[in-house]
Amino acid sequence: MNLSPILISMKTASAAIGVTFFLGVFAAKAVAGIRRKEWKMILDGLLTLPLVLPPTVAGFFLLYLFGVRGPIGKFFLEYFSIKIAFSWGATVLAAVAISFPLMYRSARGALEQVDPNLIYAARTLGMSEWNLFWKVSLPTAMPGVASGGVLAFARGLGEFGATAMIAGNIAGKTRTLPLAIYSTVSSGDMDTAYTYVLIIVLFSFVVVALMNYATLQNERPPEPPAALDPGKGRP
Repeated sequence: MNLSPILISMKTASAAIGVTFFLGVFAAKAVAGIRRKEWKMILDGLLTLPLVLPPTVAGFFLLYLFGVRGPIGKFFLEYFSIKIAFSWGATVLAAVAISFPLMYRSARGALEQVDPNLIYAARTLGMSEWNLFWKVSLPTAMPGVASGGVLAFARGLGEFGATAMIAGNIAGKTRTLPLAIYSTVSSGDMDTAYTYVLIIVLFSFVVVALMNYATLQNERPPEPPAALDPGKGRP
């Protein structure tokens, strides 16, 4: 069995979550801070759109923008001699584009559930908005934000359609685990396909189990105070 698809997928998902995490959190902060509902609905719809679009359609837009003839891809190729499409970086780009909505939605939901009294109290103490976000809002919302990060990582690991469009299926370079499953099934190598499928199913199960465990730990009610000894406290 060729291990390169597993290594490429892990590298891609790890690099993608490093970008997606911060993009999703800051986008969630920006949208949550918008007061006009109309603008908030429009911006939220645009940021969530990759979640509902077919991955091949998202990959088509990425290819249009970052291909060698696309506006961004052509700029990087002419001025920096960097070809984005059909490179390992394109796999990261596809994973970021597809997993971003999960990170953004989870972070926004968590930030909007922060107790407003905590925010008001921090403001009365003279805390700046930037420090308030880093020291109050984000730590309080971290369980929900972390859950979004776990889901985004798993989504980036399993990305197929957009990756095939913008990065291709180049063995040892852009062939991720989902693409390797497709290739082995197409070539009739079912034994290898079974192994790849088992690996990604087990990994996905572990990710979901860890996320559920963290959620249960966060929702665990505080322990009640120890009962008083009836023999104590009597005159």
